[in-house]
Amino acid sequence: MPTIQDVAKRAGVAPITVSRVLNHTGYIREETRQKVEAAIAELGYVPNSLARGLRIKQTKTIGLVLTDITNPFFTILARGVEDVASQAGFNVFLCNTDESESKQMGYLTALLQKRVDGILMVPAGSTTVPVDLIRDHGAEVVVIDRRLPTSQVDVIRCESIDSSYRLVSHLLELGHVRITILTGPRGVSTAEDRLSGYKAALVDAGVEIDDALIHYGRFTQESGYEMAQKAMRYLPMPTAMFTANNFIAIGAVKAVQEAGLQIPEDISIVTFDDLPNSLVINPFFTAIRQPSYEMGHSAAELLLARLSGGEMGPYREIILPTEFLVRASSAAPPTSKSQFTRKRATR
Repeated sequence: MPTIQDVAKRAGVAPITVSRVLNHTGYIREETRQKVEAAIAELGYVPNSLARGLRIKQTKTIGLVLTDITNPFFTILARGVEDVASQAGFNVFLCNTDESESKQMGYLTALLQKRVDGILMVPAGSTTVPVDLIRDHGAEVVVIDRRLPTSQVDVIRCESIDSSYRLVSHLLELGHVRITILTGPRGVSTAEDRLSGYKAALVDAGVEIDDALIHYGRFTQESGYEMAQKAMRYLPMPTAMFTANNFIAIGAVKAVQEAGLQIPEDISIVTFDDLPNSLVINPFFTAIRQPSYEMGHSAAELLLARLSGGEMGPYREIILPTEFLVRASSAAPPTSKSQFTRKRATR
């Protein structure tokens, strides 16, 4: 018996497009509609009318799949989502994946079994598998904070490459040339984009890229601590660290302090993602601040617009602006590099 996936493959479209043709929802070009209808006729596909009826009836629920709810960035983002959803009469199921693709798949399966109307997600990986799964079940999806290798999905994020370039350029302007980067998992767009910005700034300044100064890990305090320890064992020791998120920065600070070094007198630290003023008395990090609340708010608005039929155009990628904040964690490198190296080596 042919499935909706078989129809989509024959017509050369996504399963969600077939679903929209069957349900007469959303904007579909006439040429695309004819292709889908021809594929249905050729395959003899008979849609499950009961399932379609259940799908059309909204449950007024959406899923929010995040990678680390303990991070204030995502906590604030979740508040932006909840504010929009609550006002529209929707309930939100919150899921935390810990950057695990298998855990993510388990949550997505559970959400779809509960027949949520749509899902907002920060992908744990870099494949389109989760998006395809969601659409195969007739639900809408919006990706938050990260890119996927497809233009066929709505995305709300900030620009990581140029923002990282600004942070590293700031360190270069202060006189640093040995700058290490502590980033997230390989293949995750935010980790790779921030590395790309780091490399571009060094190349444009005529500074040779040293692979020994590039460290992949996870977006956690524990990983930041471990990566910073490893970075400081490399001699001559870097005079500055660029961390790919706030939790990595917190872990790095702990490692630097345990080594008996001072920030920024001995080593500077700049980071992507700020800590909210409500959690710190004296903001410390030189940082790129992303508008996390606005990101969640905009993503929820776009998802609900898709669900209501108010947004029927092509998929959108909305890139929100960032803010560059210079604070106390960055300064010129130690005046005597040899003295700095000997100081570290004797600890």
